[in-house]
Amino acid sequence: MIRNQVEHVVAKVQDCQSGISMELFLHLSLVPALLIVGVLSFLQKRAQRLAIDHRLPFLGGRFAIVVPLDTIGSLSNRWSYGFAFGAVSSSVLLLFSDQYIPFTVPPWARSIVYLVGALEVGLVYLPFFACLSTPFRAAGAVLGILYSLSWIIVTVWDTFTCPDGKMLGKYQKLIIQLPCILSLIFLLGRFVYILVKAVRIHLQVQQEDPEELTEQHQVQHVKRLLRKTPAHSQPRSWFRSKVYEWDPYFKFPNRIIGTAIISLIGLYTMTLADYSLSNVAFDKVDGWKDTLKQLVTACNQTEHLGAMIPQLEEFIYVARKSWLATTIFASLNSVAYCFHVLACYRKHLQRLWKGQKGFIPEKFHNIRSAVSVASIARYSGWQIAFTLWGYLIVHFVHFLFALLLVYVLVLPIQHGRTLTMVTNLGIILLTISLVIALVILQIVLVQIFFLQDKMSPTDKDKPLALNNRKAFHCFNYFFFFYNVVMGISNCILRLLCSIVVGTWLVSRIDRSIMQRGYENMDAGYSTWIGMIFADHYHSNPVMMCFCQLLVSNSQEKHTASAYSTFSNMPSESPVNARRRWMLFYTLLRNPHLILLRKHHLSSSSSLHAPSPPQPDTVVQARVMAFKTQSRQAESQSPPEIIVTPAQDC
Repeated sequence: MIRNQVEHVVAKVQDCQSGISMELFLHLSLVPALLIVGVLSFLQKRAQRLAIDHRLPFLGGRFAIVVPLDTIGSLSNRWSYGFAFGAVSSSVLLLFSDQYIPFTVPPWARSIVYLVGALEVGLVYLPFFACLSTPFRAAGAVLGILYSLSWIIVTVWDTFTCPDGKMLGKYQKLIIQLPCILSLIFLLGRFVYILVKAVRIHLQVQQEDPEELTEQHQVQHVKRLLRKTPAHSQPRSWFRSKVYEWDPYFKFPNRIIGTAIISLIGLYTMTLADYSLSNVAFDKVDGWKDTLKQLVTACNQTEHLGAMIPQLEEFIYVARKSWLATTIFASLNSVAYCFHVLACYRKHLQRLWKGQKGFIPEKFHNIRSAVSVASIARYSGWQIAFTLWGYLIVHFVHFLFALLLVYVLVLPIQHGRTLTMVTNLGIILLTISLVIALVILQIVLVQIFFLQDKMSPTDKDKPLALNNRKAFHCFNYFFFFYNVVMGISNCILRLLCSIVVGTWLVSRIDRSIMQRGYENMDAGYSTWIGMIFADHYHSNPVMMCFCQLLVSNSQEKHTASAYSTFSNMPSESPVNARRRWMLFYTLLRNPHLILLRKHHLSSSSSLHAPSPPQPDTVVQARVMAFKTQSRQAESQSPPEIIVTPAQDC
């Protein structure tokens, strides 16, 4: 086996003399990647001093940790991070190739080699993320431009000098590497934009964006909540009500965007691999069929086997065409799932913002904090894996349905057995129709004869109250035996529907495929719930705006800010603030005490002086006290009991 692999590599090198080994370039890229990360780490300073800073004071707190990206709260460079993940996708596939391992390892050590390879790929592509997230924009942009250019030049050179392939023909490598090349070009353009912006800020042509806790869309979302809902809203279009409704005040985080882009690129690669391998597999089956046909021709005593050759040829032809057709439908279905998961993420998160947890099983309402935070780390990898595996499973299910459709409808018509096919279908449909009709008949009989009349003419349905009880008991007795027979068929139908729906929704991580009460056995759904809870607690717009107000008010500023009080008085101590809140609450619940406060009593006139007009505060206090006394009197009054005369039944 090893010799075959070596011969395959040698033949590949002989076919492409001018090609570049991407595996070797990946290994060599570790050196510049570590240098770039070291430079960015040197530019940053640690927030807290360590023991090494006292031993080496000339460092000045440098060599801080380089964070690739913020997967929780950051909403900047979302698409840039997504395309950075897209550039990684092609190198991740190298981990599963034999050419990636330059030496022979035993089978038990392959898992360790793959772990080391994954760490190597992470280090090689770390400069793309670090240059996007570093606060030193100019340095990060320059290093990112140089690193992106090197990867673009090598990838394009390798693609166009050796584009041929046995699977997809003349432009195989270009088709496979196209997402990676486009992602690298996008990153190059992004780094150029960051560099131009940094230069303009340095020349004071453009102002630097202020660093705040809240984003602009979060502020607009809170403002929308505070507005009064219009009485008559405009009717939504069919697309907005049924497919997708755009919300300008909601943005997906970096993690969700990156996961969606990698899922789409993975589906693209998986579809190409599926198409190529299926052609090879069916060509191999055709070769076996030709060998069997030659064997039947050479032997005289294989008449029964010879009669199977035309059926085998027909099956291979139908299977090839069905697999190709279902490849398209399965790909479109998986792509639609990727976008539908985005819509479900926004819908579920907005429901949690409103305090609605009814769509979540009750056992997940108080999820553990550690499980919720760990779900953030698991979600991206699991979502990508579920999407790719779901594509294969859904493709196979589509393939079985396509074969069933062809052998039930198409082939009988081509072979002139249309009448037999229509007869069989008629019998099947008639049986199913009779079963459904009898179920509907039971409901109609109960609706007409065994329910009491409506309590009000405006009621939609009759009340859940039996009428004609003796007749109903007879009805229940005679239908008991038929319902036993019908229950057997419905049990099988229930099992088939569960299998079909479960396999159809296997890639939907936002929906559990387990029955109610067993959702905790669905690890994917548990990860989804934990992830949206973590995002809800860390990115709620109302909470973020409140924290921004606290931070803005706590900072000492010489000039009054937009969040200052109307009197521009210095902020009070927490004890005084708490005391004033308690006073406000007491006066709100007891308005008559407002008139007994010291400054009201001191400002009141003597009995002999003429009474001046009462100020507005006193009038409002008297009105509030009167309303409070009225509400207390109403709440203490006993409920009124209405007695109606008895009627004859």
